[in-house]
Amino acid sequence: MKLLAIDASAGAASACVWEEGKVLGENYINTRLTHSQTLMPMIDGVLQYTKIPLSEIDAFAVSAGPGSFTGVRIAVSSIKGIAMATGKPCISVSTLEAMAQNLLVLPCTACCVMDARCGQVYNALFSIEDGKVRRLCEDRALSIKELAEECAGLSEPLILVGDGAQLCAKSPEFIEINACLSPEPIQYQRASGVARVAAEKFLRGETVTARELQPIYLRSPQAERSLRLKNKKV
Repeated sequence: MKLLAIDASAGAASACVWEEGKVLGENYINTRLTHSQTLMPMIDGVLQYTKIPLSEIDAFAVSAGPGSFTGVRIAVSSIKGIAMATGKPCISVSTLEAMAQNLLVLPCTACCVMDARCGQVYNALFSIEDGKVRRLCEDRALSIKELAEECAGLSEPLILVGDGAQLCAKSPEFIEINACLSPEPIQYQRASGVARVAAEKFLRGETVTARELQPIYLRSPQAERSLRLKNKKV
């Protein structure tokens, strides 16, 4: 089984080729360049470096959200286009579940967080033990204070991971409960984490067609929320 996985859900972007439990190659970039500039060249590059033709890829995986509305749209649209052209299935992966894979060797509670703006974070909690990840709650959007209050009752070491990890780590609420910030090299979501989750979903038959693949936003875009608020005032 060969998978092509991508992530462009936040500032960093990456593309990975995965085969039978092994990362054959991964491109990763975290610069000010937009994902529309970097993602397709990274996909092309990782396929060239690994000498894997697109025709040999069995399925295409993407972190479908939550995350940056623009980044998620670019990533999902890219995978939809490739999958439609090749007729291969897609695998939708939660960005939060993918980033929990960064902490596989650390027995802990992974507090996966992304900056959702407007005083909120996207979050999911996962228990990691013996190299296995167990989901503790569904993906959701909530305030940093609400999340810290929930995490205060956890007994295992709490490790913050994701592009919202530093935001939480600096907050008084998380300083008070002694949450640990994951090291920078494993702090951000990567396509290899998407591939690891996708491989398990593929074996369970949890694939979708290119037409069925959709972004997972959790919240409406800011423009839609502003429009609804404006209409209420009229």
